[in-house]
Amino acid sequence: MKIVALEAHDVRFPTSRELDGSDAMNPDPDYSAAYVVLRTDDGLEGHGFCFTIGRGNDVCVAAIEAHAPLVVGTDLDLGDLGGFARRLVHDSQLRWLGPEKGAVHMAAAAVVNAAFDLAGRAAGLPVWRLLAEMSPEQIVDLADWRYLTDVLTPARALEILQDAKTGRAERTEKLLATGYPAYTTTPGWLGYSDEKLVRLAREAVADGFTQIKLKVGANLDDDIRRMRLAREAVGPDIRIAVDANQRWDVGPAIEWTKALAPYGVYWIEEPTSPDDVLGHAAVRRAVAPVKVATGEHIANRVMVKQMLQAGALDVLQIDACRVAGVTENVANLLLAAAHGVPVCPHAGGVGLCEAVQHISMFDYVAVSGTADDRVIEYVDHLHEHFTDPVRIVNGRYAAPTAPGMSTEMRAASLAAHAFPDGEVWRS
Repeated sequence: MKIVALEAHDVRFPTSRELDGSDAMNPDPDYSAAYVVLRTDDGLEGHGFCFTIGRGNDVCVAAIEAHAPLVVGTDLDLGDLGGFARRLVHDSQLRWLGPEKGAVHMAAAAVVNAAFDLAGRAAGLPVWRLLAEMSPEQIVDLADWRYLTDVLTPARALEILQDAKTGRAERTEKLLATGYPAYTTTPGWLGYSDEKLVRLAREAVADGFTQIKLKVGANLDDDIRRMRLAREAVGPDIRIAVDANQRWDVGPAIEWTKALAPYGVYWIEEPTSPDDVLGHAAVRRAVAPVKVATGEHIANRVMVKQMLQAGALDVLQIDACRVAGVTENVANLLLAAAHGVPVCPHAGGVGLCEAVQHISMFDYVAVSGTADDRVIEYVDHLHEHFTDPVRIVNGRYAAPTAPGMSTEMRAASLAAHAFPDGEVWRS
């Protein structure tokens, strides 16, 4: 099919009004999507986006529009989506702005994910199943192997996928029957009162979640109090992760985590700069047995490779829209599988839960073959704006069955939240 149009939309939600999404580094987020629609000559559409928190969304929209000359008027080969992604990412003039990082890379993610949404619709399959039913050879061809082969070769990746091929059908059936484990950050936003934290933490346990997460990093005394209250609310058997959102230098990260550890911290997330590989490794050595989790701001597969090489993390947190979409996350899943590291994606935001569930479910069926110690983040915000919103049943993501990547926003939501002229922003 031929791509005849690429549309980019600036869509923003005023979540800063209620401090939803607030943390130590991002006190006033307005959850936003630089949203793209690919239109084809046979009437099919593909929907994708990259996530921002307000100002800067216009930069990502412009970056998406800059990809239009590479896309519009071209024939989309649904059997070569890896080639499609590589053509975008390897464009020399746009690549110069990264390379392979920042707004231009996030824009490529929006377009690549829209192409996968389109492919899922054409095949009549949700994207997790579209991927999971590919042959190992087809999956290997999705990834960009440049810069990875010193650690993981296509041949070794093929072995991992062939080993996981046994049991695919059984895991698919189990996934459809019982869903995929989730944890919730809903109780833990830094701007919430103690009373709201306790109430939402108790509700999370009642809803079947076995892990919650709290934002930390603004004030140590406040964090100790909030951690104590959360532990009292959920009891000893529920995992509590904490997330510093890059707030600290290495030394304070170690000291702060040790101060919270007596209350049973499962992992410390983004303890320092997402680019500081050796800093994360130092924190990990110092705070064990508390785990170190990071990845939502890791720019690309090369950074993932180095984090794994350096033993800098216990949990890899991929993001559906930070790296260049599905194809680069296939590489990240394979790198993690080769190192025996669990992948627990970053979600929340607007639409991130909808998008990343497909990647984790594919990982379970066709790559790692396990959901042990693996959870997808869940935040109860803004799902009503999507045509195929996530469904949580007893603390687990129900597997999507609708064709595509669950990334299409409702037309009314797009119109009302268009920035700056949509009704929500005018009022």
